[in-house]
Amino acid sequence: MNPAMKESATDRVFIVFVYVCLAVALIVVLYPLIYIISASISSPSTVNSGEMWLLPKDITFDGYRLILDNSDIWRGYTNTFYYTVLGTFVNLAVTIPAAYALARKDFYGRNMFTGMFVLTMFFSGGLIPTYLVVRNLGLIDTVWAMVLPNAAAVWNIIVSRVFFQTSIPKELEEAAIIDGASNFRLFFLIILPLSAPIVAVMALFYGVGHWNGYFNALIYLSESKSYPLQLVLREILVLQEMSSQNTNITSAEALHSKQQLAAIIKYGVMIVSSLPVIIVYPFLQRFFVKGVLIGSLKG
Repeated sequence: MNPAMKESATDRVFIVFVYVCLAVALIVVLYPLIYIISASISSPSTVNSGEMWLLPKDITFDGYRLILDNSDIWRGYTNTFYYTVLGTFVNLAVTIPAAYALARKDFYGRNMFTGMFVLTMFFSGGLIPTYLVVRNLGLIDTVWAMVLPNAAAVWNIIVSRVFFQTSIPKELEEAAIIDGASNFRLFFLIILPLSAPIVAVMALFYGVGHWNGYFNALIYLSESKSYPLQLVLREILVLQEMSSQNTNITSAEALHSKQQLAAIIKYGVMIVSSLPVIIVYPFLQRFFVKGVLIGSLKG
């Protein structure tokens, strides 16, 4: 606001209202994060009794010790990293060229292909037919079952297409073609280097999806050695494998011990599974915001 302009009483009330709303939103977003971090290093008894409501009490790192000592978690980390890198590469290799092709006005039938793509957003074959296709292709219990069924997302193709339509000057393409550049040379040497923002946005979208994904693994993988991190953590929480392996006491005490161990692990695994994404996100935040703005434009 211009300092020379005098604020009216209505303006001041509005500004106060905005700050109050922002403060409430901050509390709503920040409190669960602080609570989870505090609960992950607090004694389970203080968490379950409600004594710990914000800051940690009776600090203990037994939960993280149990989690990090489990070899299944490290194997899950390795599998998830592999699935995420390979899956994101395949996603980008399909999404970016498809979006660029649909953005080209000289691409015959692009409206028809766009309509076919959009149609799949509203109608799909369903879970059972998809599973049968994956099984008949021989992809069950392979890494490709985690990658190929979700090789491209139609919404991401549309967002990328809008980027190419609005951010890449047509005159640049025409100049390259006049200079004798083929379509492949134009795409790889000129268009792709100028598309770093949308490539980063799509990599973030797809990467987070692969990192947090577990449903495909639950459906298509049966060997525990191939489980991604999210499925390993699910096994720990639901089946309480770690607590059962470390309990050699009477049944009543065993039940109580399992409950305590589950409480210790529950919040720790949230931190363990989310930390890599939280670390990477600040470096791609500016691209993420630009991607949202791109998607809001009319293509």
